[in-house]
Amino acid sequence: MSIEIAKHRIKKLFSEADKIFPNNKKLADRYVELARKIAMKINLSIPKSLKRKFCKHCNSYLKPGVNSRIRIHKSRVIIYCQNCRKYTRIPLKPKK
Repeated sequence: MSIEIAKHRIKKLFSEADKIFPNNKKLADRYVELARKIAMKINLSIPKSLKRKFCKHCNSYLKPGVNSRIRIHKSRVIIYCQNCRKYTRIPLKPKK
């Protein structure tokens, strides 16, 4: 599988997960799982903008205010998944 095809499929799966999330949360989670499998199969990192849209612990699609909380605390972005009740902490770089 080509890298460009894989990138396109990952982006497409995340956009489909975003569309289907209000109606079917389990299917949105499945799309995220498939996107991660594609990325792992060819050793491709998921883009930073998409990395923050799913929980690394339970692979669920995260929608702020619906099933996740996003806070900024002590120069970190803290994403709390309300499905598995785990945190993801992402450091903020200071502006130069």
